[in-house]
Amino acid sequence: FRRQHPLYVFVVDFYCHSLKLAIEVDGCVHQDKEVAAYDAERQKTLEAADISFLRFTDIQVLEHLEAVSKTIENFIKNRPSLPEKTGSPL
Repeated sequence: FRRQHPLYVFVVDFYCHSLKLAIEVDGCVHQDKEVAAYDAERQKTLEAADISFLRFTDIQVLEHLEAVSKTIENFIKNRPSLPEKTGSPL
């Protein structure tokens, strides 16, 4: 996983290239209507490029790290295999 990784014109909190998985950790500013709308549009754009997202609040990470880790682990174990296609600018 890379931290603060650029993807296209965006930056995601954490990114695993081999899994095409972005993980976002959102603080309270992400509850703002405009910020939430931007986050949703950014996620939609990146998902169109076959990037999966997991999103957690900062409180979840700070207070329930083991559960967050288990969620990530389960997502990775249960996700379908990735297509062999390459060449994406992301």
